[in-house]
Amino acid sequence: MDIIPAIDIIGGKCVRLTQGDYGTIKIYSGSPVEVAKRYNDSDFKRVHIVDLDGAKSGSPVNLKILEKIASETNLKIQFGGGIKSEESLSDALNAGASKVICGTFALTQPEKFSGWIDKYSQEKIVLGADFREGKIAVNGWQKQTEILLEDIIERFYTYGLRELVATDISRDGMLSGVNADTYYRLKKRFDLLRVVVSGGVSSIEEIEKLDSSLISGVIVGKAIYEGKINLKKLGRCCQKE
Repeated sequence: MDIIPAIDIIGGKCVRLTQGDYGTIKIYSGSPVEVAKRYNDSDFKRVHIVDLDGAKSGSPVNLKILEKIASETNLKIQFGGGIKSEESLSDALNAGASKVICGTFALTQPEKFSGWIDKYSQEKIVLGADFREGKIAVNGWQKQTEILLEDIIERFYTYGLRELVATDISRDGMLSGVNADTYYRLKKRFDLLRVVVSGGVSSIEEIEKLDSSLISGVIVGKAIYEGKINLKKLGRCCQKE
């Protein structure tokens, strides 16, 4: 199971939101690149970067930061936020992303997204499914839909989707625990799918209790920034995997 620290970017700064609300922004660092370097030095292999400016505006805004992190660390980068065209997808990959996460685009342009899975490979294209009470939210979590989480996964799974980043928005930034039962249910239904979970991680012990046969990765954000999880200890857990 991959342990993946998160970097969310607004205005070129490393921030966190609570439950996806842009009005709750809290700045933790003026340099996402320096934060990434700390993750690199703590033996993490991957980092989860979300361009929140891009998610809100509809196209990536912070690709220069992505490029700098890719060039100055050894981290494999999964990047999301504003990927709504093939041009923006290519730009993210060319800037150094090893995986690109698509959420809103997958829902609004499902045929094109299915084509990307085939064209760019299952390894590079990841579905980002952000949800509240089992229903998908889009546009940087600003718009709630009536589309069921499992329905959207099933649609793309049949076209070869093999990796999912799922975020329970109601728990994101709350340090209230992971919605493990939902993620276990998804993996049991879609057995070939790599399920990477996000939202609510509060401790190393909680990560260790997750069933690694069902969960492929866990994203950790606020718990690191708030000092709930020691970065070095978490890095050592990552080495054990």
